Amino acid sequence: MRVDEQLHEMVREVVRSIPRGRVATYGDVAELAKAPSPRLVGQVLNQDGHDLPWHRVLRANGTCAPHIADEQLQRLREEGVVDDGGKVDLRTYRWEEAVKEPAAEPPGLW
Repeated sequence: MRVDEQLHEMVREVVRSIPRGRVATYGDVAELAKAPSPRLVGQVLNQDGHDLPWHRVLRANGTCAPHIADEQLQRLREEGVVDDGGKVDLRTYRWEEAVKEPAAEPPGLW
């Protein structure tokens, strides 16, 4: 398997892992899959995501891409994800695996 094929499969695996009723951003998926860019995640989903829960991947602001928004929001609603005017509250529905733990503050001088 070439490196790009491995990356492609990693992106697919991360998206496949997003649980029902949860969402992740393209950036979250890219980080977890060690992909160089969230745009690559979008490309993989566009070209080879028909059999994945692609609807669980959102933009960084919690919105859907306009050309798929209606279907995506309908699928999310069926899983219990509530939107507010087309925007999903990431603080409520973001997949726990995708949320980084805040870095510990280094001890201060005082």
